[in-house]
Amino acid sequence: MLRDARFFELLLRIDEEYRDRVREGRCPCCGGPLHSAHFCRKPRGLVFGPDELPKGYEVRFDLCCGWCRKRTLPPSVRFFGRKVFVAVAVAVGTVVARGRDRNAIGLLRRELGVSWQTLQRWCHWWLELTGTVFWQRIRGTLPVSLDLSALPKSLLDHLGGDGAERMEWLLRLLAPVSGRFPSRLTEGT
Repeated sequence: MLRDARFFELLLRIDEEYRDRVREGRCPCCGGPLHSAHFCRKPRGLVFGPDELPKGYEVRFDLCCGWCRKRTLPPSVRFFGRKVFVAVAVAVGTVVARGRDRNAIGLLRRELGVSWQTLQRWCHWWLELTGTVFWQRIRGTLPVSLDLSALPKSLLDHLGGDGAERMEWLLRLLAPVSGRFPSRLTEGT
């Protein structure tokens, strides 16, 4: 999945859909029109070169009100908030870091260029996520038997489909964590 450029194209298309859905609305603060205010990220955690990424993948979609100038950051399946590593690398990295295969961790660290401390922070981030208002809101939609200490692997294990389909579902579920917008804009995702 980390080597599949088509998967990253899919993630870009999903983010474009989220951007368009948010842009169709008005500013959540004053009701003004929303304009583009996108910015570039330097996505880390990719196993192929930047020239192999879909065109525009490094652009983080952002919208700005034409009246009050407040920003509205649409949800994203490519980026988790301010993390510099792409969301799929954070998810895969956490699963590998919590696994028993130390050779896989070494390979992951070499391939993604991630330090052991960063992997530890990612594991801690998943645990902190379960204490957020966002998690309490979605908890009723998740399996009761979900092992919170083994996130995201326990969640991925409960999903159907191949690895890419399960990862897409996970990233869509967590997309609201990555933006600043009214929750009604992500209903049905």
